[in-house]
Amino acid sequence: MQQQYLDAYDAQLRTTPEVSDASSTVEHGPLLLATFPGGRGFITYAGLGDLDADGVALLVDAATDHFVLVPEVTEVEWKTRGHDRAPGLHDALIARGFVPEDPESIMVGEAQLLAQQVDIPTQVTIRRSRSDDEVLAAGEMQGLVFDDPDWRSRAESLIVRLHEDASTELWIALVDDVVVSAGRLEPVAGTEFAGLWGGATLPEWRGRGIYRALTAERARSALSRGIRYLQSDSTEFSRPILERSGFLKVSTTTPYVWTRPSI
Repeated sequence: MQQQYLDAYDAQLRTTPEVSDASSTVEHGPLLLATFPGGRGFITYAGLGDLDADGVALLVDAATDHFVLVPEVTEVEWKTRGHDRAPGLHDALIARGFVPEDPESIMVGEAQLLAQQVDIPTQVTIRRSRSDDEVLAAGEMQGLVFDDPDWRSRAESLIVRLHEDASTELWIALVDDVVVSAGRLEPVAGTEFAGLWGGATLPEWRGRGIYRALTAERARSALSRGIRYLQSDSTEFSRPILERSGFLKVSTTTPYVWTRPSI
């Protein structure tokens, strides 16, 4: 089953679906070099073929040089996967100024596995967000959890997306009108997948089933749309929760981030 999920992930979610919202995309060999609104660059690929370490280093050089010449891009992520054959990639990225962030688990499972009844505290209400103010409140909460100083710009970008794309959903958990947990459901057009993204819960509300219930609501929504699989790049906070629901860890992903030097 694990290999079946990994094969579906590789076949359906890599490359084009990852850059569907990009403002521009350039191909360089196996690489897709995408520029997103807000000055973010992104590098992905389905595989690096039979390249040796020297060939991989040349790809890293070319990708970095491309974004150096795109002045609006201030940060670039190279998304690696643990199951890829990529000789010398780590060293080549480090040599060009990319910094590895914490690895995350690639979790995949059937949506129906998560669509279960979960008991939560009676004062907690879970529903889709209804206003821009709720999106901002969820973003602020996520910024606190993830120590993200740029949470507002991300939340404002999400507001635009929610207005323009009815398929993207933000689900929130509220206590006395305060957002204590939140997460997105993002169906991937043309695939059997939807992504579970941005899941976060305030520390004082963890361990009470809220994140699992929030995930269950997103799974039910996915099923109503005919979606079979859910996928998440999970931290060590959310991975065990998904595993208890029957999800499998199919691989790992580590983002390497290059930041444009300040002048």
